[in-house]
Amino acid sequence: MLIPFSMKNCFQLLCNHQVPAAGFKQTVKNGLILQSVSNDVYQNLAVEDWIHDHMNLEGKPILFFWRNSPSVVIGRHQNPWQECNLNLMREEGIKLARRRSGGGTVYHDMGNINLTFFTTKKKYDRMENLKLILRALNAVQPQLDVQATKRFDLLLDGQFKISGTASKIGRTTAYHHCTLLCSTDGTFLSSLLKSPYQGIRSNATASIPSLVKNLLEKDPTLTCEVLMNAVATEYAAYHQIDHHIHLINPTDETLFPGINSKAKELQTWEWIYGKTPKFSINTSFHVLYEQSHLEIKVFLDIKNGRIEMCNIEAPDHWLPLEIRDKLNSSLIGSKFCPTETTMLTNILLRTCPQDHKLHNKWNILCEKIKGIM
Repeated sequence: MLIPFSMKNCFQLLCNHQVPAAGFKQTVKNGLILQSVSNDVYQNLAVEDWIHDHMNLEGKPILFFWRNSPSVVIGRHQNPWQECNLNLMREEGIKLARRRSGGGTVYHDMGNINLTFFTTKKKYDRMENLKLILRALNAVQPQLDVQATKRFDLLLDGQFKISGTASKIGRTTAYHHCTLLCSTDGTFLSSLLKSPYQGIRSNATASIPSLVKNLLEKDPTLTCEVLMNAVATEYAAYHQIDHHIHLINPTDETLFPGINSKAKELQTWEWIYGKTPKFSINTSFHVLYEQSHLEIKVFLDIKNGRIEMCNIEAPDHWLPLEIRDKLNSSLIGSKFCPTETTMLTNILLRTCPQDHKLHNKWNILCEKIKGIM
């Protein structure tokens, strides 16, 4: 059962800085089940940060359900250029987010359920959480063949991944979050989580590709609502708490003081791209020139999302060395993104001779370079 979470004092007594009123002690003494009313990935990730940073979870575990509009979420130590198709995401208006937990890259849409299990550090137990989900699935469909793996994934019929896991362990609190594929757009998932970029060298955490399948394909009655209610019921029974799912608004500053600044930080270029571990690109492409193909080589070092070293090699008869050197030097220190590169190259182009053929070559080169961003 879903109920609006208007009992703010009931929720606030879990906060470290809040002294609970005696009348609420019995109400929430064992924990809560929450569900976000927002489908914004940054707002929902901010809820995780806020609960992790501000809640006293001793004897009061929390289960948080959340779903997002189409978005791609990378792990804390991942490289987005290595993990997903950024050009396609820009074309389709798909959001990119970097979470604070580790693990691999996932695609979210309204057909995917995200579950976050908050506990104290001592009570942190990923396998116990997955077993709880398995009991919930078996309760609604006993014929399902779903098993937890040593990597803390959930596999359907021994081969199809329906859930992946990541976690964050703090000084005193921890959370384990996982996905549950119900009716996700599989075509979009596979196309977005396939990087087209070549020549990347990086020590960033790499995702492990897996076959996936929606639970709805197995049984059309397994909707997101059915699955969330089943998990909530099992969670409540396990922790001996009220099984009601409390709806929360992740933008409510009276409930979560300071949460909007957390959501804003998660949307910044500096967090999403700037936190990428240092990497390099060594690639090449061909351009047509007088009925022959010329090879252009590109060498880049990127640190904190910015170009640290740039060396573009091209035949002198195609593009003069002086022009290439200007481009190389102008890109150093700039963000490794097509918007900033376009701005810089347009400014630089104005300083070049008014030569139509030269400008055409310059535009071809710049478009090729932006294609690897």
